[in-house]
This record gives sequence, C-alpha cells and structure tokens, in this order.
Amino acid sequence: MWRLLGACALFSLLAGCASEGIIDPHGYNATGGASYYGARHQGKRTASGERFDQNALTAAHRQLPFGTRVQVTNLDNDRKVVVRINDRGPHTRGRLIDVSRAAAEQLGMLRSGTAQVRVQALDD
Repeated sequence: MWRLLGACALFSLLAGCASEGIIDPHGYNATGGASYYGARHQGKRTASGERFDQNALTAAHRQLPFGTRVQVTNLDNDRKVVVRINDRGPHTRGRLIDVSRAAAEQLGMLRSGTAQVRVQALDD
C-alpha cells in the first residue's frame, strides 16, 4: 500500500514539473540576449520531438509553448524575423532565446553569434 501511495505521489510531482513554467504567450514582450545554434545540432531531436533544421525559422525558449510564433528584433540593427518555438533553451544563463542559423542570418548576428533582441509573441 505504501509503495503504491509513494508511486502516486512521485507521479503527481513529476507531472506538475512537466508543465511548470509554461506561460501564456498572449502579449508576451521581452528583451534580452539571443544566440544561435546550427550545424552541430542539425538533425537532432528538439524538445518538441521534431528534428532540428538549421535552415528553418525556429527557436528555443524556456517558457513559451511549442508552436508559438514570435517576432525577434535585433536591437542593434532593427532587423526582424518571425520564428516558431519548437525547442527548450537557451541553456546559457542570461540568454532569452536561441534562434536557428537561418534566423540568425536574417537578424544579422552570424558574425557576432549573439545579439540583444526584443521577442514579441504574435497572435494568430
């Protein structure tokens, strides 16, 4: 009996952690650091289960739901790109979003590797 009760408690705890931190994208508007990931991750599974494609306009965010479309604006040059969230990250402290190589190219941040950006959720 105690074993079953303990297993149920553990399952409840893990189920709660799985959705912890996911936020409502409506009205999301934040600024922070961005970086990009490319060839090294090509073809690997993302947290959403799809394979990473460095040539697609996708991104990783810690809290926005998978499938959320966001506009990312490079604050240094005002270049913009719309990406779809399909992964979790960034895994580097102090960063807000990781974008694919294709998105980084459109933002003009390939050379530097990082940029200060504004991330705004789009309502579909």
